Amino acid sequence: MRIDLHTHSTASDGTDTPAELVRNAGAAGLDVVALTDHDTSRGYAEAIAALPEGLTLVTGAELSCRLDGISMHMLAYLFDPEEPALLAERELVRDDRVPRAQGMVAKLQELGVPVSWEQVARIAGDGSVGRPHVATALVELGVVATVNDAFTEDWLADGGRAYMPKHETDPFEAIRLVKGAGGVTVFAHPAASKRGLTVPESAVAELAAAGLDGIEVDHMDHEPATRARLRGLAGDLGLLATGSSDYHGSRKTCVLGEFTTDPEVYGEITRRATGAFPVPGTGGNRSAE
Repeated sequence: MRIDLHTHSTASDGTDTPAELVRNAGAAGLDVVALTDHDTSRGYAEAIAALPEGLTLVTGAELSCRLDGISMHMLAYLFDPEEPALLAERELVRDDRVPRAQGMVAKLQELGVPVSWEQVARIAGDGSVGRPHVATALVELGVVATVNDAFTEDWLADGGRAYMPKHETDPFEAIRLVKGAGGVTVFAHPAASKRGLTVPESAVAELAAAGLDGIEVDHMDHEPATRARLRGLAGDLGLLATGSSDYHGSRKTCVLGEFTTDPEVYGEITRRATGAFPVPGTGGNRSAE
């Protein structure tokens, strides 16, 4: 089985619609794909309606968190999307995204960049607006060559010249909320130092003691030595070790299935979840298509 547990669609900051994403996942030879848009479950219905036969969908989300001033992301799988407490927290995070992005646009304008809110809003479309959309505007304007080049201290990285903070959930609270909604939690790309500061491994141990289920080990932002170290850390802490592409369509260079999760780990995730169940594909012929 080929299992990719971290992807994004146009419901947040990917470039594939949810329907396109699952079709592309099937064409890429995946058996299981997780839809983990930022702080939203809006893409579920479209993805399920278009799910090709032979592909199973894991519903999830990537939650924006912050610990001791350091931004981090928590993957949540198979939770009940209508559970009130987790839903309210996700809405709080999403509602802060627009004023935050508008603030980044204002800072960029002060730096002499001819970006506009209309441009960023066009790029975001119906998705949850975020830094990748602002970064894409910088690429369109020729300010930077790639989206990743915008995530530096010169521009949009944490603490960068055009950075703006947003509401982010305490990760211990995120674990509690996801568990309360019947879901499973995995710390996304915990050692992605290219993105900025990362939380220390001592904090990972504290999160594990609080109920964290796993850490994302195999990821494009982790070098081989880092992956080996994280795999050892997961073993020491009794955490599941996952792998995934963090696919964003054409917005990033990663491809579907670039890294994958062991079937036994996937089975354990589904065993622990009580809020939702994986959805098997039926050929994409459902009426919501």
